[in-house]
Amino acid sequence: MDNLNFHNSFQLNGKSFSNENELLIFSKAINDSVYQFLLDWFSTEDFVVVQTSGSTGKPKPIRLKKEFMINSAKATGAFFGLKENTTALLCLSTDYIAGKMMLVRALTLGWSIDVVAPTSKVEITKNYDFSAMVPLQLRSSLSSIHKIKKLIVGGGVVANDLIEAIQNKSTEIYATYGMTETITHIAVKKLNNIISNDSEKSHYKALPKVQLSQDNRNCLVIDAPKVAEEKIITNDVIRLISDTEFEWLGRYDNVINSGGVKLHPEKIEEKLSKIISNRFFVTGINDKKLGEKLVLIVEGEKNDVISNEVRNLFGLTKYEIPKAVYFVDKFIETETKKIQRKKTLAKILPH
Repeated sequence: MDNLNFHNSFQLNGKSFSNENELLIFSKAINDSVYQFLLDWFSTEDFVVVQTSGSTGKPKPIRLKKEFMINSAKATGAFFGLKENTTALLCLSTDYIAGKMMLVRALTLGWSIDVVAPTSKVEITKNYDFSAMVPLQLRSSLSSIHKIKKLIVGGGVVANDLIEAIQNKSTEIYATYGMTETITHIAVKKLNNIISNDSEKSHYKALPKVQLSQDNRNCLVIDAPKVAEEKIITNDVIRLISDTEFEWLGRYDNVINSGGVKLHPEKIEEKLSKIISNRFFVTGINDKKLGEKLVLIVEGEKNDVISNEVRNLFGLTKYEIPKAVYFVDKFIETETKKIQRKKTLAKILPH
């Protein structure tokens, strides 16, 4: 970066700027959220206040150091080989960290970034080197996704059928692991065109200068001094492969103890996604005999085919077969469209 607070190669919607004020005036005409973030970014404060997504708890504001956000941008640029004059598409809301970080990468690394409305179906009108999406956007944009060379996908699990649908796409597509506190992703895994046929495809690989370990619950501990001041102890149960590689198994707070057998809903959902096209999740509810029993919650109208197929699905162990199937018209979601499992469950089982 030069003496400006942004790289002199930076462009927004095809326009270059000689100072911050020019950029702020231009951004105001694009989108108020982009404008507000740039105001914060160019302020004298050394931090930015961002909201957590609220998928695992109540959304809360946290302070992120601008220095750490710049470090995160540089790590992403180095990992993916995204240098000056990279063309990028921003189709996420800049109200949240993932959208904000697309702007920070562009400002820091000197990208030419285009901002479009953060809708579920993204209009990709020209070719880009890089973009970030949520799974729903990827699913809705499969016919034009080849126009993007490298894509990161976050904010939710990428379902098996979607992974299958992207295998023949020329785009390099990666799932990301991270959270607001780590300034988006600290690890990624490739989702398509994987050369090796081994288990490596389910492993996340850490970005530069990130060290991984686990605690006595087998939950991931992240040591990333370039983006966080303290070690971050997560609630994500993992299989640690090395200090830079892991397999994600599920959330510690989602683990179901059914008759002494510990079940990871996320792993069961991965298997069920082969036969269920509706949105769904599995969870545990109180049971006198088992302590907790595994149940399946499906969004949409009641469907006996789903109920019957689930019981016969090859690949589920006897413990992983849901003991009951419930249907609900509409899942309760966070503002970033993540399913709120506990609130949705309370809607079905108010007692």
